[in-house]
Formats: sequence, structure tokens, C-alpha cells
Amino acid sequence: MGPILIWGAGAIGGSVGAWLKRAGHDVTFVDVVPEHVAAIAGEGADEGAGLRITGPVEQFAVTAPAFLPERVTGTWKHIFLAVKAHHTEAATRALTPHLAQDGYVLSLQNGLCETVIQRIVGRDRTMGAFVNFSADWMGPGEILFGGRGAVVLGEVTGQMTPRLAELHKVMLDFEPNAITTPEIWGYLWGKLGYGSMLFAQALGMAGIADCLARPELLPLWRALGREVNEVTLAEGVAPKGFNGFDPAAFMPNADPAAAARAVAAMVEFNRPNAKTHSGVWRDLAIRKRRTEVDVQIAPIYEIGARHGIECPTVRRLVAMIHEVENGTRALNDDNLLELLPR
Repeated sequence: MGPILIWGAGAIGGSVGAWLKRAGHDVTFVDVVPEHVAAIAGEGADEGAGLRITGPVEQFAVTAPAFLPERVTGTWKHIFLAVKAHHTEAATRALTPHLAQDGYVLSLQNGLCETVIQRIVGRDRTMGAFVNFSADWMGPGEILFGGRGAVVLGEVTGQMTPRLAELHKVMLDFEPNAITTPEIWGYLWGKLGYGSMLFAQALGMAGIADCLARPELLPLWRALGREVNEVTLAEGVAPKGFNGFDPAAFMPNADPAAAARAVAAMVEFNRPNAKTHSGVWRDLAIRKRRTEVDVQIAPIYEIGARHGIECPTVRRLVAMIHEVENGTRALNDDNLLELLPR
């Protein structure tokens, strides 16, 4: 595969790009943080340090061409988009002049960002991905890679194409267990079910594993999973599971014991991870910035409304995240008790 442009060099884009650069691929980075761009290029105060991957999985550094969006020139056939979901439209419009006519944009994002991308660049120039590895942007030039997780690649049309096979071969240099699928939407909707639980975790102070393990919160996990699944099924999509998350355990009328087993499996997966809290929690507690809730979680009840499906727990979750963002609600583990289904 030819040169790759990583648009958004944070936790996801930076991790993927660093591994691919180390494996010998021609990788260029784009990011909006000047100090981060300088660090990746080996410039600035810590000249030569490059982009550093830290944490328990591997520790290494790479240097690569890196630019602010307004400084990018040229075109690429392979652009990997890894900005926060609420920046998808602006970033896609900014990168479009740099996308070759026969190229594609690969969404390495959470949510249904592929729907936004394909509206701008065209369905035939959009590819989907589901990622569940753990990483955090710690500061300019440093990404903590906390643990490996599922990586799934797919065409938004469901076709199994030569370019998908080519992309898969490249992504194996990042995640040796990466797979391809004709059902990428099933994984993206499945991640929304799990993601709703991570947004709920972000309302408190306990980490992912400790939060999921609270026995009094099982009705909350069941309610969130059920509401997301109801909308998913109404969209004609069968949600897919990963890394302990089993959508079948959160279906309407599912056995509570099945949900308890699924939650226990998610706790087991997350417990040894060096990334203890979700990226949503870091946005609220550490970086004090807006989350992706309006483009990841709110669409669940918006799409549900088109099918006549009420999602009361998801709606309350979005409202509570907004209250934290606006400074009218403090992070507290009791927030999750307030979110319990009524």
C-alpha cells in the first residue's frame, strides 16, 4: 500500500500511525496541536524525541513528517481519520482536497462517523473500522498505550474488496489480531452499546472495571444495553460483540444472569488494563473539555425516535453529561445511582 496520511494524531491515530511508521510504512501526520506536531517531526523543545509510545505493551519512538491542517500539501489515496467524533465534518471537509479521486477515508473513530464522511466524500471513498484498544494522549509527543483490543475493518457497503484485503494486511502491523468483516455496522452499533456504559462511568470517579463491577448498577447496564439494542435492531443491524461485551445479554427480555456474566467478562477484560478510565472521563475530569456525547450517544435516541422507540436512560445519560460539561454537576459515583432506570 502507498503513503498513508493520519488526520488526527491523538490516542487512536497516533498509536496506529506510530506502529505503522515503525513497521516501515510511509506515514504522515496531521494534528491541530502545534507542540504535538513539532514533537512528532522531531522538532521543538525536546528535539529529536519524536512520537513516543509508552505503557506496558511496548515503549518506542518514531519521527515522521507532521503538519498543522493548514500546512498540508499534496494528495493521498489512504487517509486515516482519527479526530474526535464531533470534529468529523470539519476535518473531512479540510482533508477532502488532499484525498485522491481513487482514494478513501478510513474512519478510526467511535460512533457512526462513517455516515458523515460518506456524505462529504462519497460512499465509494469511505471505509469503516471498529477499534477497542486502550490509549490516551498524555501530552505533546506522548501516547500511553494501555492495552490491546479488537480491531475490525470493513467496507460500509458490506462488500469484501481487494482494497479491504490490502488495508487489512497493513493494519496487521499494528494489531496482529485485526480482522475484516462484511458487517462493520454491527460492530459500530455494538460499540455504541458498550460506549453508553463508558459514558455512564465517566459521571463518577471509579475506573472502568471498578464501576462495571458495582452490583447495584447491573440494572443500569441492562437498561442502557437494551435501549441501544432496540434501536440497533430497528435499523436492521445485528450488533456484534467484542472483548467480553455480549450484545445478546442485553437484548429485550434477556436473562439478568446473562447480563451479569457479560459484565463480569467486561470487568475481567478491563481490570489489567493500564488505561483505567475512559477517554470520556479524561475529557471531563482532566482535560475539562466537551465530550463526544452529542455525536456518539444522542443519535441513539434521535434514531430511536424515528422508529417510535423511547430511550429514557440514554436521554438522561446525555443530559447528565451536559450538566458536567456545563459545570452544574460534579463528578461523583452517586451520579450513576441517580441514572438507574426509574
